[in-house]
Amino acid sequence: MSDVKRIRNFSIIAHIDHGKSTIADRIIHKCGGLTDREMKQQVLDSMDIERERGITIKAQTVKLNYKAKDGKDYILNIIDTPGHVDFGYEVSRSLSACEGSLLIVDSTQGVEAQTLANVYQALEINHEVIPILNKIDLPASDIEKTKKEIEDVVGIETTNAISCSGKTGEGIDEILETIINKLPSPKGNIDEKLKCLLVDSWYDSYLGVVILVRVINGKLKKNMKVKLMSNEKEYIIEKVGVFTPKPNDIGELNSGEIGFIITGIKSLLETKVGDTICDANKPITTPLPGFKPSKPVVFCGLFPVDSSEYQKLKDGLAKLKLNDASFSYEPESSSALGLGFRCGFLGLLHLEIITERLEREFDVNLITTTPGVIYKVHKMKGEIIDLQNPSNMPNPSLIEKIEEPWIKSTIITPDDYLGSIIKICQDKRGIQTNLSYSGKRAVLSYDLPLNEVVFDFNDKLKSISSGYASFDYEISGYREGDLVKLGILVNAEPVDALAMIIHKDFAQTTGRQVCEKLKDLIPRHNFMIPVQAAIGGKIVARESIKGFKKDVLTKIHGGGATDRKRKLLEKQKKGKARSKQFGKVEIPQEAFIGVLKINKENN
Repeated sequence: MSDVKRIRNFSIIAHIDHGKSTIADRIIHKCGGLTDREMKQQVLDSMDIERERGITIKAQTVKLNYKAKDGKDYILNIIDTPGHVDFGYEVSRSLSACEGSLLIVDSTQGVEAQTLANVYQALEINHEVIPILNKIDLPASDIEKTKKEIEDVVGIETTNAISCSGKTGEGIDEILETIINKLPSPKGNIDEKLKCLLVDSWYDSYLGVVILVRVINGKLKKNMKVKLMSNEKEYIIEKVGVFTPKPNDIGELNSGEIGFIITGIKSLLETKVGDTICDANKPITTPLPGFKPSKPVVFCGLFPVDSSEYQKLKDGLAKLKLNDASFSYEPESSSALGLGFRCGFLGLLHLEIITERLEREFDVNLITTTPGVIYKVHKMKGEIIDLQNPSNMPNPSLIEKIEEPWIKSTIITPDDYLGSIIKICQDKRGIQTNLSYSGKRAVLSYDLPLNEVVFDFNDKLKSISSGYASFDYEISGYREGDLVKLGILVNAEPVDALAMIIHKDFAQTTGRQVCEKLKDLIPRHNFMIPVQAAIGGKIVARESIKGFKKDVLTKIHGGGATDRKRKLLEKQKKGKARSKQFGKVEIPQEAFIGVLKINKENN
């Protein structure tokens, strides 16, 4: 049995690409978690996409044994967390399972937006935070400047900050000793009733659902009957184990430890993150304070290019859902694109990763519609509906008001780019709430509508600031907005996949741009095709795609045949009217992609 006093549970937090996974690799190697032969870069990143992009998507955990300089053996439980804003919920739950955090800051770049967000999360739950300055082997490293920045912007004392290099391994021993001396051991009593926090769960094709738990009080044993407090269901534990980083079966988990259990559950929906697990025979009455579940904020339609791949897409989504409970999907049909799904994501990176995994792992070619957010539509009779798909918007005469989600954003940028960034934020209907300076870097706080940000805000920010600006946000709530539905009609038929909800001020301009784009992208037919943009019943823009012409008068030679000419032209006119009435306009895939690009250029 391990002594609680000798356990250290900590997470690693930092901005994206500041070296979390690299330092985790070094610590694992140092503590003998893996041999030299088994070591590889980003040990904890298991997905191909994670390794290719060099990012962490899923929080991973490892149990290590470490012999400290005082001669005692300690147990270290590391949780490596993602740095990207879309996976902030992964960070929140990882922090809830620990007592302390390693804050890693790149000494060449200093404090970034996500650094702030994650540190504040850690400080809120009273974590002991150890600042670590990484990448000191690089020539651009400036340790003193970075220390000052951490003190000014984050507000953490840096006299004991550790300088290290994840690449060369310098300073890793010092980090390990500081973890032992500075971080508190877990508070828990092995003799009390069992109380566990459900930190994470994922699906394994051989074992079913694997549940990652942090034992607060008591102990977890094999063959024990446990109860999940959210759904009151009882299960028998078949397996108890820890990751070292390889999964190892053990007999029991004691208070203060982190490990996994397998109970034969087949559905991820039963295991809610943040749930409390207790002994079914000795239940507890008060659950642990859970943390917010992840809610999808960005919605878009996913349609197969070839309608025969619909079943393949459906199976792919079901399998991804097994391992990622944070996205949702429901069937949707579109007159232009056929059968598909309306999916909800945590952000644009999350959307990108899911679509990439579908195309890669399940070999499905996809069309993605314009990403949108959830609007709250207040109807005249007091009914409130959540609107995801613009084509389902009720008649404007029935609507009292529409509310849209807003975010609180933090942008950290070098002073040189401040003017351009403020202009973008203003163009996106942003409201400035704060502006402060740390050396030559400005810390901007803005309230922005999520609808404006969700599409390409981050891309624009990076291109304007040459990649130096960093951006972080959290959802702040809903506000009333002057929003309208912009519908697109092709040959007087509404195209639901191109409909969008947009601010009234931008609607006309966007409508005109969409019509111009479609005019170029829809091929000519035998008849003239009107392309219109409408707000409610009012047409705000129109373009015409001319039909093919056939000169029916060529067969008439000589003069004096006016009547015959007129008859032939009348006959042609009737034929064109008939073909316009019954003809079907094929909208190519490029047209949908083209409209997406407009939104990008336009914003």
